[in-house]
Amino acid sequence: MLKLSTLSIITTLILITLCLFSYETEARLHHHKDKDNLNPKVEPPCQPPSLSPNPNDPSQSPSPSYHEVVFNVRNYGAVGDGVTDDTDSFKKAWDSACSNDIDNNNNTVSILLVPYGFTFMIHSTIFTGPCRSYQYFQVDGTIVPRDGPKSWPSGFNKRQWLVFYRVNGIALKGVGVIDGRGQTWWDLPCKPHRQNVNKTALAGPCESPAALRFFMSSNVIVESLSIKNSPQVHLKFDGCNVVHINTLRIISPSSSPNTDGIHIENSNSIEIYNSVISNGDDCVSIGTGSYDIDIRNLTCGPGGHGISIGSLGDKNSRACVSNVTVRDSVIKFSDNGVRIKTWQGGSGSVSGVTFDNIHMDAVRNPIIIDQYYCTAKSCANKTSAVFVNDIAYQSIKGTYDIRSPPMHFGCSNNVPCTNLTLSDIELLPSNGETDVDPFCWNAYGITDEFSKPSISCLKSNPSTSLLGGLSGKCGSS
Repeated sequence: MLKLSTLSIITTLILITLCLFSYETEARLHHHKDKDNLNPKVEPPCQPPSLSPNPNDPSQSPSPSYHEVVFNVRNYGAVGDGVTDDTDSFKKAWDSACSNDIDNNNNTVSILLVPYGFTFMIHSTIFTGPCRSYQYFQVDGTIVPRDGPKSWPSGFNKRQWLVFYRVNGIALKGVGVIDGRGQTWWDLPCKPHRQNVNKTALAGPCESPAALRFFMSSNVIVESLSIKNSPQVHLKFDGCNVVHINTLRIISPSSSPNTDGIHIENSNSIEIYNSVISNGDDCVSIGTGSYDIDIRNLTCGPGGHGISIGSLGDKNSRACVSNVTVRDSVIKFSDNGVRIKTWQGGSGSVSGVTFDNIHMDAVRNPIIIDQYYCTAKSCANKTSAVFVNDIAYQSIKGTYDIRSPPMHFGCSNNVPCTNLTLSDIELLPSNGETDVDPFCWNAYGITDEFSKPSISCLKSNPSTSLLGGLSGKCGSS
């Protein structure tokens, strides 16, 4: 018995020694520092993204040897009472985080922490890169601008509020809120609801800021935040590539003008997943120069104008959009469902677009292509147009408001819509009203015979000679 007891004690001591050695080794591999932190116990609740071996994949799991350094804005003088201007403190914290690389080996994650329980007021600000380390901008508190155009600092840009410029590798995350305080901006004379009977805006100032803008940035993650009441667009990407958006909540009143949820232009490799957007304009809008867009599990509405490609071709401009997929999503109580809108007189093309497994709930225009888009009382007819080709609608189901047809294909007289494919369509009038027939104008495509309502107005696809004349609209010039 004594020998057995002694053996057990020796075994236990060996195991304890091994565990302590393992812990010390892990501690050496993973350093966590809070730069100038007055409260060293503050740590981010989420694990930061890794500095991935593949910079084009922002979703890879963290490396075990990265270094975290926390830059709490409160330690740089931010008050967080919602009244004091905390802009300079945010800028100082950003500059410190952006220049940080403690091991000079690009394995540092700099965490700019906006702590919970505080409201920080900051004015129009540009957070500029490139940075020496991966930037984790963690918003757990609330960020607000000055309240309305009259309080906007003189000389500061009224078209933007929070801008991230030339940042390669950033995650904007947290459980906090970015509140644009948009009400007084929405009431400016230029806004659509202030137009007179001739559909012209009243005289007065018009500039309004987007809440968040990423400009010429890459490897971007935006996750988990609430963004609300933006004066104009809530979240904008311009000249960006490799962007992952997930579990966002974007909210503004359905009456708020020009408050697109997410706007994309001149950007590629964009993923928008698992988010809810209820606002006063497009849920998602996709502008020119955008390609490789993947949207999944999005809920749009109530309110808003649905998911839109466009408007494109304004003022006779050239526009190119390709390879867009929208799937497994819900659009409810909205003016539009899935929409492509172009101005007359433009050029370029929209191609390779798929809308798949979309549920419509009392949507006024569930499926719409409008190549006569016009925001004035009337627009002059023009012969050129953005070419719309290779658009697939699959498993689009639900109900529509009978004030408009469930499908509207209003295509240019001179540049028809071609290769439209519709399958497994089932759109019924809400409240049991009589079906409304689809509308087609110079639209070519095919549909399966089981679609409801029946789509008999599409023309058979045009001759190859016509298609050959239209192809290459966005190829090399």
